[in-house]
Amino acid sequence: MVYLDYAAATPVDDAVLAAATPYFNEQFYNPSARYLPAKQVKQAMEAARSSVGAWLGCRGEEVFFTAGGTEANNLAIAGVMQQYPGANCVISTIEHDSVHEPAQAYDVRYASVDEQGIIDLKRLREVIDDKTVLVSIGYVNSEIGTIQPLKEVAKIIESIRKERQTQQNDLPLYFHTDACQAANYLDLHVHTLGVDMMTLNGGKIYGFKQSGCLYVHRKAQLVPLITGGGQERGLRSGTENAAFAIGFAAALDNAQSRRVDEAKRVAELRDQLIDGIQEQFPRAEVNGSTKHRVANNVHITFPDTHNEIVQLKLEQAGVLAATGSACSAAKAKDLSRVLKSIGKTDAQAQASLRFTLGRATTKKDIESALSALRQTIS
Repeated sequence: MVYLDYAAATPVDDAVLAAATPYFNEQFYNPSARYLPAKQVKQAMEAARSSVGAWLGCRGEEVFFTAGGTEANNLAIAGVMQQYPGANCVISTIEHDSVHEPAQAYDVRYASVDEQGIIDLKRLREVIDDKTVLVSIGYVNSEIGTIQPLKEVAKIIESIRKERQTQQNDLPLYFHTDACQAANYLDLHVHTLGVDMMTLNGGKIYGFKQSGCLYVHRKAQLVPLITGGGQERGLRSGTENAAFAIGFAAALDNAQSRRVDEAKRVAELRDQLIDGIQEQFPRAEVNGSTKHRVANNVHITFPDTHNEIVQLKLEQAGVLAATGSACSAAKAKDLSRVLKSIGKTDAQAQASLRFTLGRATTKKDIESALSALRQTIS
């Protein structure tokens, strides 16, 4: 099979498995226990936390391990919003469901995007008012691959903070980003990007599913979603999953240390796929920005087709692709929310496929995918 759905899931890297394996059975101790073997596990977890912090350019104590990106996104949103009943939050219209859905529990405002999926900075500035306490804008869109100008968003937020100081408005204004699709290819330094919180997911970077973290700036105040034992400095109770935390740190180290070379390699294959599709199907349309696009994403509309039928035929031909976000597809609703936000019709949304490339993708794989598309769509 030619696998072209790396945005949905990645295989576990051998180095990640090797780093985590001892903590499944040999060093299985509860990190919170007081005896020496348990303390050694705790030390290994803290070393992993510091390793993650080094790649984010933050302190280790600002890294909180979670069971994946969805939990981290929920913690970022609810952890802030529960403290301010009369406040509101702002998200873009193309956020992942794990941001979009928890935001519905509060007074949520929407910042629109242009036809390429890039945030409208002027509109963003307009929807943030005196009662906004949280802005959440994804770093890379999981469906169409658009990279958002987080630094520009951060400048807007900082200017609003300064205005509030002069108006004696003491409400905080936090900036969160879902960076789950960015870690393989983009810089994650939180201070350079200007974010107060950042979500990462191990399952997208060749680590374990249900592993990840939330970066929280030391000055940001969150309330926990899970209480009980007080682990993760009181923000996430429950016995720590040392194996997954250590594996996540190894996955992030692997992803970030090779990101520049890998982004270049994968982008060449991405462009080969796009060029091949447009040559074979002149009416095909690339969705999302062609300039500000993550290296591995190809999202295409094939007019007069139905994506579920094409996806099935491609699978029969040995190619695995996606009709959209795996989380949305599992619920069988809101399949075209992102595409509608960039001006696509229902018919265009139902005629769109997503191909996402990864470490194992080769030129031969792209050729095979193009051949399968030619047979299927013709």
